[in-house]
Amino acid sequence: MTDFSSKDRDLQTRIVQPEDRITPGFESFAVPVARASTVVFPDLATMRSLVWSDDSRWRYGLHGTPTTIALAQRLAAIEGGEHALLQPSGLAAISNVYFGLVKAGDHVLIPDNAYSPNREHADWLASDFGLEVTYYDPMTGAGIADSIRPNTKLIWLEAPGSVTMEVQDVPAIVAAARARGIVTAIDNTYSAGLAFKPFEHGVDISVQALTKYQSGGSDILMGAAITRDIELHKKLKRARMRLGVGVSADDASLVLRSLPSMKLRYEAHDRSALALARWLKTRPEIAAVLHPALEDCPGHAFFERDFAGGAGGLFSIVFDARYSAARIDAFVEALELFAIGWSWGGAHSLAMPYNVRSMRTASQWPHEGVLVRLYIGLEDEADLRADIEAALGKALA
Repeated sequence: MTDFSSKDRDLQTRIVQPEDRITPGFESFAVPVARASTVVFPDLATMRSLVWSDDSRWRYGLHGTPTTIALAQRLAAIEGGEHALLQPSGLAAISNVYFGLVKAGDHVLIPDNAYSPNREHADWLASDFGLEVTYYDPMTGAGIADSIRPNTKLIWLEAPGSVTMEVQDVPAIVAAARARGIVTAIDNTYSAGLAFKPFEHGVDISVQALTKYQSGGSDILMGAAITRDIELHKKLKRARMRLGVGVSADDASLVLRSLPSMKLRYEAHDRSALALARWLKTRPEIAAVLHPALEDCPGHAFFERDFAGGAGGLFSIVFDARYSAARIDAFVEALELFAIGWSWGGAHSLAMPYNVRSMRTASQWPHEGVLVRLYIGLEDEADLRADIEAALGKALA
């Protein structure tokens, strides 16, 4: 038999299948970036056991690599969960919950202060796929029981609402859901899993937009659905597989790099945001400051009871009704340190006006003036205050 050793192989073959092996024992603080579409197996028995196993990690790069699994494990640990599934965006994580848990004819309850793309997604499923959707007053608490139907399968929560900032009575809603065997899911992006621990309050699924504080750089799109229950996790995992979505190992590595500083950044955002919120309450142009840590914010008592670790950098202000929408637009555009843009969680401050009345269908918005949501970044707080003051003077004087 001819000894067909590697030195006898063509150069092209030796380039594609080199003999070099990375020396074992190398360690660093960073999780290595494992990129893979194809996952290879040592033998057919191993391949078949993994492909047919519902809990397998390694069968195709779409479903996970060591890099993405490392991120999922750390996210679950931050929230106190057991399992996490990565998604290409926060909205994809929300979609995964719908497709994994409900079908035509099922009923879903959604708070009126929910993230707008969640509402749009639910409305699409209702109009085109036969889902039944009801929006409820986010402050209903135990009153949610009156909205539950025999076919209710899922109740969404969002505490606080990412624009209007109401803090829901999560334990009361969860208790009503559990009494009827209904799954609860919360959009927990606001707290980044740091300030609010949904599983400690009985919530079944926590959805995060990792685009925000976990990334911290305003340059990554990613989401996650986190659970404690293995059966729920399997349902979501099957839905993700059938939808064919995954995340890049390179993007996952960037989020992994940012996680060690997330709590420190969150606390810095929180300090500046609360200081600015308290100052804005003294301004005559402002009719209301909607910050969960302030006593007059709807649901403040629930925030005090259930949250620990601050409120991060996001809050909203409502201008006095004497100022027109055009003048509020002028205020936003007069800001120099606040960019105009959605999202949050990065180093740069943001401002965005909203017409809240157009966003509500189940609860009455009590304010007449225009709402502007502010995200307080990592700039110096005194500089941000001076910028807001100058813009108020320029646009509203």
